[in-house]
Amino acid sequence: MTVPNSETPPPAQPVQRPVPVFLRTKAKTPTVTYVILGVTILMYGLQYLSQTFLNGVDLPFVSGGKINELILRGQIWRLITPVLLHGGILHLVFNMYALYSIGRSLEQFYGHWRYLALYLVAGYTGNVLSFLFSANPSLGASTAIFGLAAAEGVLIFKNRKLFGSKSQSMLINLGLVLAINLSLGFSANSGIDYWGHLGGLAGGVIFAWVAGPLFTIKANPENGLELIDSVTRDQFIWAVLLSAGLFTAAVIGKFIVG
Repeated sequence: MTVPNSETPPPAQPVQRPVPVFLRTKAKTPTVTYVILGVTILMYGLQYLSQTFLNGVDLPFVSGGKINELILRGQIWRLITPVLLHGGILHLVFNMYALYSIGRSLEQFYGHWRYLALYLVAGYTGNVLSFLFSANPSLGASTAIFGLAAAEGVLIFKNRKLFGSKSQSMLINLGLVLAINLSLGFSANSGIDYWGHLGGLAGGVIFAWVAGPLFTIKANPENGLELIDSVTRDQFIWAVLLSAGLFTAAVIGKFIVG
């Protein structure tokens, strides 16, 4: 016969369950990224057909490439249209891969319209700086893509408390990629418009610093926590005016000086 243990077992400890955290993204599908990809690839197709049937004449580039003499004659659309043009299939593939890799997640954080504004502003500021400091004709989406990469870095930095210990390594890795790509443009006879890259980078930083997502934590009705972007519409407007306005003023000065 066994004697039952008279000691009372300790009460069971409640199971600690992790608090669910919800991230309210601005866009579930990166529609703008896909549209930019499609339009840019289509424009390269037109470039290819033009050179094939017009004895090597690249009509889209002649009409929309960054050519300083024509910009000074009033063709100011050439400060943005080069983002849709490319100098070869490898040039196109490299830029479109970078756009696909960076743009999809960034658009989900930014939302369609703010992301589109970022892309256009970075492309514009890149071509403006190239116009101001480089006499060489140029084309390519890398001005805008450098702006997207810069905006990604600002996104990580502004929300570094949420990213935690990973934020430092993420910023270092991104910084190394940007530094390597920028350094390639400074090498002799590289054919890379590093002024355009620097301008896109600067435009992306300014825009993202003013209007890039800044997440705050709020209680969620489902007994969890929710990350909500606290940036307002006014900040978005100021970001466009500030980033594009500074470079537009420089262009006006260039026209005045000649």
